[in-house]
Amino acid sequence: MLKVRNAILHVFDFETGGTYLSDRELDLSERPTRSYVQRHLRKVSSSPESRHGEFCEGSAFAEKIGDYFAGREEFVALSQEIGLYFWEELRKSDDPGQCDVLVADFEDTDDVAGRAAAAGTAVGDALAKAACDDAYDAPPARKFAVILLPRKQAFVHDLRSVDGQSANDVVRTDAALPNPTQKVESYLVVDADTLAISFCDRARSIAGRDSYIIPDGLLQCTTQASSREVISSVTKIVEDVAEEYGLTPAVVVSQAKAYVAERAEMGEVVMPQEVGERVFEDAPQMRESFERRAREERLPEEVPVRRSAANRMTKSHRIRTDTGIEITFPSEFAQRPELISFDREPDGSMRITLKGISHIENR
Repeated sequence: MLKVRNAILHVFDFETGGTYLSDRELDLSERPTRSYVQRHLRKVSSSPESRHGEFCEGSAFAEKIGDYFAGREEFVALSQEIGLYFWEELRKSDDPGQCDVLVADFEDTDDVAGRAAAAGTAVGDALAKAACDDAYDAPPARKFAVILLPRKQAFVHDLRSVDGQSANDVVRTDAALPNPTQKVESYLVVDADTLAISFCDRARSIAGRDSYIIPDGLLQCTTQASSREVISSVTKIVEDVAEEYGLTPAVVVSQAKAYVAERAEMGEVVMPQEVGERVFEDAPQMRESFERRAREERLPEEVPVRRSAANRMTKSHRIRTDTGIEITFPSEFAQRPELISFDREPDGSMRITLKGISHIENR
C-alpha cells in the first residue's frame, strides 16, 4: 500500500522562458489526482531500472533532505528550491524538452521487507521474514521523491460559440502529462530512515558535454548499477561459464533466474556470489570461474530487488533455436525434468522434450 503525504507540481515552459512554481500542494482529496500521483510513485519505487547510491560527504542536498525529514524544512519551500534547480539546469541543455516536476513525500508499506533485508545477511533475512509476517503491524517506509514528467503534444477538442452557433474545433496542446503507465527517464527516491537513494537519469548535453543533473548535480551521490543491470550481468556470466564447461546454457540460466526470484521473495536483496554458489554448487571449478568473472565485472556484493521487479525480470525464460523455434517457459521449470528436459543426441544436436501437457492453444 502506498500513501501520499504531500505532493506538489511545478511547471516549466522553455519556449516562453516561464517557470511556474506552485505555492500550494496538490489536492489529494481528489481521487484522480491522488491516483495519478500514487501510480507514478509506485512505478519509480519498484523500477528495476533504478540505480542506487549514497550521499557523498559534503552533499548540500543530503543536509537539506535530512532537515526536512527532521521537521526543520517545509515541504513547499524545499520543493520550490528543487524546482528552481531543475529549471536552471534544464534551460542550459541543448534539448531540454517540455516537462513538469512532481515532488512528493509518501509512505510505502510494500517496502518494509526490503528495508529490513537491507540490514544485512542472516539478521536482515530474519527481519525481512518478520516484516512479511507482520506487514500490517510494521511501520511503513517513508520516502521523498522527485519525478521529471515529460509533457507531450496532444490534440483535444475545443468547444466554443461563434455568432451564437456552436463551433467545435481541434486544437493542439503540449500540456499533456505522461500516462501513469508511461516510463519516465529522470527521477529520484530517498529513504527517510537510511537516506538510501534510488534514481534514474539520462545524459543531457550542457555546454558541449554530457551531464547527469540528478546524481552529479542535485544529489552529489555515488552510483551503483541498477537491479536490471546486475541481474543481466549475472545471467550473462552464468551463460558464459555454462558454455565453457559444456552445459546447456538455457537450463543453467533459467536456474539462475529462478534463484534470483526466490531470493527476492525472501528478502528483496540479491547477492550475485550466492547465485553462482547455488547454480554451480556441485562444480567447484565452474563456481570459481563464476566468482572470478564477477570480480572482473565489479559486481556489487548485494543489490536490492523488489519482489515485483524480480518477478517481471526472472519469472520466465525465453529461448530460440537455430531452426527458428521459440519457447518461453517458467524459469523454475528448468529444475523440473518431469515438465521440460534438454538432452544431447549422439550427433551433438539437442532434443527438447515438453511433458505433462494436456492442452495446447494458439496465442
